[in-house]
Amino acid sequence: MTDDQAFDHRSFLKTVSTMPGVYRMIDSQQKVIYVGKAKNLKNRLASYFRKSGLSTKTLSLVRNIHRIEVINTRTESEALLLENDLIKNLNPRYNILFRDDKSYPYICLTNHKFPRLKVYRGKTDSRKGTFFGPFPSAGSIRHTINHVQRIFQLRNCEDSTMKNRSRACLQYQINRCTGPCVGHTDEQSYQKQIEQARLFLRGESDMLINQQVELMEQYSQQLDFEGAARIRDKIEMLRRATEKQYVTGFSTDIDILACEVQQDVCCIQLFMIRNGTSLGNKPFINRVKLDASSAELIETFIIQHYSRHPIPNEIIVSHELPNRALILRTLSQLSNTKVRLSSAVREKRRHALESALNNAKQALESYLLSASHLNKRFQSLIEELQLDRAPERIECFDISHTMGESTRASCVVFGQEGAIKSEYRSYNIKDIQGGDDYAAMRQVLERRYSKRQHSAELLPDLVFIDGGKGQLRSALEVFESLNLFTTKHNLRVLGISKGPKRKSGYEEIIDENYAVLPIKMDSPALLLIQQIRDEAHRFAITGHRRARAKKRNTSRLEQIIGIGAKKRQLLLNKFGGLQGVQGAGIEELMQIKGINRETAQVIYDTFHG
Repeated sequence: MTDDQAFDHRSFLKTVSTMPGVYRMIDSQQKVIYVGKAKNLKNRLASYFRKSGLSTKTLSLVRNIHRIEVINTRTESEALLLENDLIKNLNPRYNILFRDDKSYPYICLTNHKFPRLKVYRGKTDSRKGTFFGPFPSAGSIRHTINHVQRIFQLRNCEDSTMKNRSRACLQYQINRCTGPCVGHTDEQSYQKQIEQARLFLRGESDMLINQQVELMEQYSQQLDFEGAARIRDKIEMLRRATEKQYVTGFSTDIDILACEVQQDVCCIQLFMIRNGTSLGNKPFINRVKLDASSAELIETFIIQHYSRHPIPNEIIVSHELPNRALILRTLSQLSNTKVRLSSAVREKRRHALESALNNAKQALESYLLSASHLNKRFQSLIEELQLDRAPERIECFDISHTMGESTRASCVVFGQEGAIKSEYRSYNIKDIQGGDDYAAMRQVLERRYSKRQHSAELLPDLVFIDGGKGQLRSALEVFESLNLFTTKHNLRVLGISKGPKRKSGYEEIIDENYAVLPIKMDSPALLLIQQIRDEAHRFAITGHRRARAKKRNTSRLEQIIGIGAKKRQLLLNKFGGLQGVQGAGIEELMQIKGINRETAQVIYDTFHG
């Protein structure tokens, strides 16, 4: 069958079985455009080729089918899990994928003599510490850690920092740490604070408050009114923190899922409750590419989400699920425990579900409002740049360095829905004279586009260069040498100069003929260009600072002949870090085992020239 022939669905359906399984629809470019599962493959696939009753979106899918591949499974649950794996691996155009690439964070109390309070991602292991969570977002875990530090004053510093401190840090000064690093508290007192923090994080705040009330009364009876006042303040902080986090009436692990759909965009709002404590919420917003009800979207989310994350004892959903029995069997298979799944709930659960629905609606409306502003900016961009259509892909480049040191280049990518952060790239610029921004720009563009010049789908429609005419000239030379200015590619390359006043809003947009485009200061197009340029600048500076910090923290000692890993560690431990080594004299350096006067002189000269 040639690419221009229509798919012969009648012949194909004769070969399909009635077993459960998964099917992959593939277009003429051999790309998987849709993955689905079915209890009966033959009946499900035949439904796509009905003479009537198909939606516009489904008709668009069917018109792109070049062939279909099927995989038979023993059960519908197996088909559901296989479908989920294929969607995540292939990301087909017409499937919805609720992206959640990062694992959820936990709060960890380490198993040290003076345990450390920290955020942890990854597989929990009791040998590393005690874990609390997971939390649905970084914001919710920061909020909880802030309460724990303020109330219990636990350390959050790295072990190496604690070992090498000679005086208490700022956290001690502002009453966020008891200063175990410099002996301001003993192990017994610190462990009492740890046990109290564990009670708080497990949701047993009532028991903890009762203990503190008894302690306050003991101080009062002993006429230690200052101690009683400290405990009173601690009780008040505990009560305020508990009021904000405690969800009355829940004593088990519960997730609440609410779905809202507007304008072909859906929002799944996830609320997480553990041991009666609300750990926060997180919205998942995505475009609905094929017609699907809210219940079907929730089913898709449940399988995609809980195949990667811990499954709670109970899941409450905002809509009755059409495949509830199948979802329950699959969840039980994943967790090896019985899971409760319900939508018709009463009293406290109903109030919590209504709250999740309201949050889903607000999050979606906020997203659509920002998307509407973005659409207006793209329409303005078409007018100001006289484009034939809105660019589907925009890339912007910036160079960052400090006096020529650790030069980094950034490439940020924007689409019609905003930033595509998964496609951001940072480039380490090498083999150029320090501070030569033109050479840096040429290098990053050559590395970026030399392998893409023969693939039109990998090329952007519009490229912004953060710089004036000199930077733009360097960029145009690269694009011309790669023969990218063709009718097929229809590429535009523009420079963003800071302008004569070097202030935001006074930028000059320079075209390929080095002419300044007359874009007004209040134009939505200029706001979009500024947004993209600022993001490229931020990403470039972040990469540069990281590279510079790494170089300054390690490279000087590593470059000294005769100083291996063991001696480097001895130096850093003795002097409390690289800054201490830099401030040490030759006689002090010679006190390190294995360092003679000659080596000490070399170390000293490395830092002092």
